[in-house]
Amino acid sequence: MPKLDTPLKLSPIFKPKIWGLDDLGPLFKWPEPAKIADDRGASTQPGEETLIGEVWITDESSEILNGPAAGRTLGEVSAKYRSELTGSNWKDRRFPILSKYIFTGDWLSLQVHPDDRYARKHDPGNLGKCEMWYILHAEPETEILLGMKPGTTLEMLREACERGKSKDLLYRFHPKVGEAIFVPPGTVHALGPGLVLFEAEEHSDTTYRLDDFGRVGLDGNPRPLHLEKGFAVIEPKAPPLRNLPRAVVREAFGSRRYVLACQYFAVEELKLWKKAHFKSSSDHVETLSVIAGEGRVETAAGWMGYHAGDTWVVPPGAGQYRVAPVEKTRVLKFYVPDLDKDFKRPLSRLGFKSAQIRKILFD
Repeated sequence: MPKLDTPLKLSPIFKPKIWGLDDLGPLFKWPEPAKIADDRGASTQPGEETLIGEVWITDESSEILNGPAAGRTLGEVSAKYRSELTGSNWKDRRFPILSKYIFTGDWLSLQVHPDDRYARKHDPGNLGKCEMWYILHAEPETEILLGMKPGTTLEMLREACERGKSKDLLYRFHPKVGEAIFVPPGTVHALGPGLVLFEAEEHSDTTYRLDDFGRVGLDGNPRPLHLEKGFAVIEPKAPPLRNLPRAVVREAFGSRRYVLACQYFAVEELKLWKKAHFKSSSDHVETLSVIAGEGRVETAAGWMGYHAGDTWVVPPGAGQYRVAPVEKTRVLKFYVPDLDKDFKRPLSRLGFKSAQIRKILFD
C-alpha cells in the first residue's frame, strides 16, 4: 500500500469535440496527437483540423505524475486505496468529483441531467449529474441558456426541440468573468461559443441531449436526441442560479472566496499574493486547480513547479505543504463538504448573515 503523503499532480486528458477550439491558451499548450483522447465522432474528418472542447482533470484515467502512486491512474488508486486517497468520509470507489475545463467555439447542444434516483433506475451503473461553472473567459457576445422562460410549457419546449428551434424559449444571458453558476439536475442548459470555464460535478457525465440546433454530425446526419429521458427529468420552474453573491474574506496569503457548496462539492477560490501554508484535511481529499499564475508546491520532501492549468490532489495524509507563488496566483479548491462544518459555520463566524449564506449554499 503506497503512503499518500504528498500533494499529487495530475496529467490532463484532452477531449476532441465538434464544438471545441483550436487554441487552449493560456491554460494549456496544444497537446501532441498521442495525448488527445479518442472520442469517436466528436471531432473532425481525417485530414481536418482537430478541435478540443474539454480538458478533464480529475477523471478516472487521469495519470498521477509524482509521489508513491506515480504512473498509476486516479481511478486505480481510488479503487485500491480509497481511504488513503479520498478519506474516511467517502465510501465510493470512484474519485468524488469530476472536473474539467470547457472551451467553446460553437453552441453545445441543449441538454439536461438526471438526478441520482432517475439515473440508477434508467441508466444502471451511472449516477445523476449536479454541476457548477466558474467563468474564466467570455467574449462580449457570448450567451448561455439556463432554464425555461416563464410561461413556457414542456409541450412547447418539446415541439421546439424537435424543430431545432428551442433557444427563444429559454432564459439567456451574457456571462461575466468570475461568475459562478449552479446547475442542479433537471435544469435545461446550453453553452454558447466564446467561453472558457471550469466545471465541477459529481463523478458522472450522464447527459440527455434535447436540441442540437439543426447541427449534423460528421456522417452528415443529425446527432441523436434523448427526448424521452430528457423530458422525464426536466424541472420546468428551475430558476437560473447565476450571478451569485461573492463571499470573500482576507487571508494572510491574499484572499479566499467561498464560491458555492452543495452535497456533492464545495468550491473556493484562493488568490495568493505571497506564500501560503496549508494542511491537508483529516477526513476528505481536496483538489487544487491553478487557473492563473505560477510558482512552487513545497513539501518536506521537496518541491514541484506549477503554472496555470495544473491540478493537484491533496490526500488526507499529505499533511503540511506550502504554495509559493512566483507571480500572483489564483486557485480553485474543491472537495466534498460537510456543509455545516466546512461552509456554513466558517461563514457565520466570519460575519456573513444566514440570508447571504443561503444564496451560495444549496442544501
